[in-house]
Amino acid sequence: MIKNDLQSFIRFLSVERGLARNTLESYERDLQQFVDYLQRQEITTWKDTNKMHITGYLSQMKLLGRASATLSRNLVSIRALFQFLVKERVIDSDPSIYVEAPKLEKKLPKILSIQEVEKLLAAPQAEMVSGARDKAMLELLYATGIRVTELISLNVSDVNLQMGFIRCIGKAEKERNIPLSSIATRCLTTYIHKDRIKMLKKTTEEEALFIGHLGTRMTRQGFWKILKRYAKEMDIASDISPHALRHSFAAHLIENGADLRSVQEMLGHSDISSTQMYVQVAKLKMKDVYNSAHPRANM
Repeated sequence: MIKNDLQSFIRFLSVERGLARNTLESYERDLQQFVDYLQRQEITTWKDTNKMHITGYLSQMKLLGRASATLSRNLVSIRALFQFLVKERVIDSDPSIYVEAPKLEKKLPKILSIQEVEKLLAAPQAEMVSGARDKAMLELLYATGIRVTELISLNVSDVNLQMGFIRCIGKAEKERNIPLSSIATRCLTTYIHKDRIKMLKKTTEEEALFIGHLGTRMTRQGFWKILKRYAKEMDIASDISPHALRHSFAAHLIENGADLRSVQEMLGHSDISSTQMYVQVAKLKMKDVYNSAHPRANM
C-alpha cells in the first residue's frame, strides 16, 4: 500500500505538476530509499509514520556520510509526499512539518580561471563536425552563462545570429534574451550552416540546436561526458561541473565591473542573493592577489 501511494504521488508530479523527467527520477529515488527504510522498521501504512521515523531516516543518512544538501533535498521530497497524502486524505496530519531542515554548508562555486577557460574553449577540434558542435556549445555557455539544461533545450529558432543574441526559456518558464559574444556568434554560424546538418541522421526536421551522436537532441549526460573529456585532455580541475562555465561567466563579469543586476538578469536568478555569491568569490580572489603580490602582506 505504501508503494502504491508512492507511485500515485509520482504520477501526480508528472501529470498535474508537469515536472521534468530528471526531477521525477530524483523524487522517486529519494522517496524509494525512505520507503525502504520504513519497511525495515516494519511500517506498513502511512498512518503509522511519525516524526521519529523521518528524523531516524535522516540520521541514518548522515551516519552514512551523506552531505547536508542531500539530506535537505530528501526532506523536501518527503514533505511534498506527506502534503500529497494529506490532500488525498490518506493521512490526517503531516508529521514532516515538525522536522527541522539540516543546516546547509555555504560553499562557494568552483570558478575556472580565465586561463583555464581559454584552454577549455580551445580543446575541441573545430575542423571536425563534432568538434565544431562542441566548440559552439562551450563558447555559447561561457558567452551567456545559461544552465546546461537550458543549453540542450535550445532550438535553432532560438538563435538570432544577425542580431547576436539567444532566446532562453529558464526556470518557471521565464523567457530572457541574452547577448552573444562575437566569437560565439561566429562558432554558432559555422556549426548551424555547415556542421549541424551533417549530424542529423534520420530527419532534417529536428528543431534542436545541438545534436547528439544519435542524430537527435543532445542530452545532459552527453554534454557532461564531453565536458569531462575536454577537461581531462587539457588537465583542468578534476572536479569540474556542468555549471563550471556558468559560474565562471558570472564571476568574471563581476570581477571586471559588471553591474550586479545585469548579471542577475542574464543568469535568470529570481533573487539577487543568488547572484551576490559571485561578489564574494571576486573579493576572495582580490585577497589572494593581494597576499601573493604585496611585499608586506605576509610579514
